[in-house]
Amino acid sequence: GILIKLGSYGFIRFTLPLFPDACQYFSPLIFTLAVIAVIYASLTTIRQTDLKRIIAYSSVGHMGTVMLSIFSLSLIGIEGSIFLQIAHGLVSSALFIVVTLIYERHHTRIVKYYRGLTLTMPLYSMIFLFFTLANIAVPLSCNFVGEFLSLLAVFQVNPLIGLLSCAGIVLSAAYALFLYNRVCFGEMSMYLKHSQYSRDITRREFYVLLPLIIFTLFFGIYPQIILDTLHTSVFAIILS
Repeated sequence: GILIKLGSYGFIRFTLPLFPDACQYFSPLIFTLAVIAVIYASLTTIRQTDLKRIIAYSSVGHMGTVMLSIFSLSLIGIEGSIFLQIAHGLVSSALFIVVTLIYERHHTRIVKYYRGLTLTMPLYSMIFLFFTLANIAVPLSCNFVGEFLSLLAVFQVNPLIGLLSCAGIVLSAAYALFLYNRVCFGEMSMYLKHSQYSRDITRREFYVLLPLIIFTLFFGIYPQIILDTLHTSVFAIILS
């Protein structure tokens, strides 16, 4: 939830204030590399068969969007990138926890092993669906606010790059919904039918995920509590 954000933090905290002219000069190059990262990482995610790899590779695509919004060098873009990093820290961490819960039960992360978990784990499936939708930036989730602000800033600077980066939204929906559909829907997997570990999440596991659910919804409905806090600092970076 934190480590993957260190690079973008370094750009915001050090590169933009110290080298503003270089950031302006190299922004077309960064745009090109970032949009390639968004599309390539999303296409790579689609072909993964490991549950954790799917979530990890999707994070690379989201960070490509963060880089695009940072180098838009606008107030909306930098605020959107910071907000998206916070949102991604909540949702991606929750998805890793969700995947780990079934890994602890069945000791495998291969997607083909799972099917029909909704039949035995309905509460787990609901929580998994919530964070899957949040990960693809459905409205009322904090990811939606972050991606909307980020892409808005990119469109204002370069409409072509903005259009290409929107492909990441479509591809993220493809791999996220494929993963959820494969794991939770359909007939019960033959490997799980006689498993004694296909029990729903426990109270302890639910309370671990509950704060992430609350913050994901709260920041999606009321993003101003973060954006108002960021405004003065980001404005100072833009002026520098």
